[in-house]
Amino acid sequence: MTGESGILRRPSPKRRRRCPGRRRPQQDGTGADHRRRSSPVQHAATAPRLADLSVGDEAPPLVVENLTRTHFVRYAGASGDFNPMHHDDTIATQVGNPSVFGHGMLTAGLMARAVKDWFGPEAIRRLQVRFAKQVWPGESLTFTATVTGVNVADGTVDLALSARNAEGEEKLAGTATALAAP
Repeated sequence: MTGESGILRRPSPKRRRRCPGRRRPQQDGTGADHRRRSSPVQHAATAPRLADLSVGDEAPPLVVENLTRTHFVRYAGASGDFNPMHHDDTIATQVGNPSVFGHGMLTAGLMARAVKDWFGPEAIRRLQVRFAKQVWPGESLTFTATVTGVNVADGTVDLALSARNAEGEEKLAGTATALAAP
């Protein structure tokens, strides 16, 4: 297919396009392919062992000091969520807010980081959050995770999650399941 300028062309049906950087599986003649296999879960260096965990245990809290408009704009760029309520004071105040406010998913991502920091980057099996209140510029948040269940059969731990500001207002609540170190 050629456009008016002649620069749009359909690739030849004989030529198969491949993604750059994608390699074909190596064959050793046995029929087995040697694609890179996913490695076992890599736990954080300080990840708690399943046998050492019990209901009521708490993760070291993650404290994020002074969330700013810059944090909100950076998150907008990373996520593609450019809702002006997160970066434009005029629009945010026109609809009744005192100022811009943080993306809920920014707060959820920070919560996931708290779980990841405790158990490791590949250990999160489930994360569910409920946004309770907006996060305003200048607020500092403390993210906590508390063990609510230890599942020996599958090696997982159930967690209750919370994010609170310095005044103790809950901004986010949730639950998670993480795979504990053996």
